[in-house]
Amino acid sequence: MKTILLVEDNEAIKKGLDYLFMQNDLLLLTAESLKKAKEYINTKIFDLLLLDVTLPDGDGFSFYEEIKEHIQVPVIFLTAKDLEDDIVHGLELGAVDYIIKPFRNRELLLRINNALKWETNGKKKVSIKDLVIDLESMQVLKEGKEIVLTTLEYKIFLYLVENRGRVVTREALMDKIWDLSGNYVNDNTLTVYIKRIREKLGSDDYLKTIKGMGYRVDKE
Repeated sequence: MKTILLVEDNEAIKKGLDYLFMQNDLLLLTAESLKKAKEYINTKIFDLLLLDVTLPDGDGFSFYEEIKEHIQVPVIFLTAKDLEDDIVHGLELGAVDYIIKPFRNRELLLRINNALKWETNGKKKVSIKDLVIDLESMQVLKEGKEIVLTTLEYKIFLYLVENRGRVVTREALMDKIWDLSGNYVNDNTLTVYIKRIREKLGSDDYLKTIKGMGYRVDKE
């Protein structure tokens, strides 16, 4: 059973999701404030964080910036605001999704399940040149030092690694990002993601551009 940490001060939403998740084999932990959320993050094990943007003791964006290096689970923002700048900001911070209230239960479950999908094929670590991808801790290590990627950057890179030796088209990659985040990603946004990943890896050698087609991660 997967465990979801919900940081939300609306009692009606908390009660509704508690029942919904129970009916769908998900365990819900709830925190009504950022202070309580910190306690849970330090003491509880959970698989996904549902984080409200507006809370009594602060905003979810700032909170996520503070704690994102210390958690290795996907994050979905919840908010009543549908401003494009807020949505882009949340995704740029590294969230896998951004859901507007009021939301439909089936849509929320679909997005949660998409975020929780994780195929490791029984492997715990994958090596590419001098990189090691630890599938259990969701870390990318270079010569033993962690390269900090956002959750979505990590999943994009891992998808390419899982298909190493093959060319992954830009269209296929954009479709994959749609599956992971539930949000449309255009061609320019994909280019930005790839550029950021390369900058963090410190070289273009790990992730090669195949002109007119897409990208390839070579086998050892």
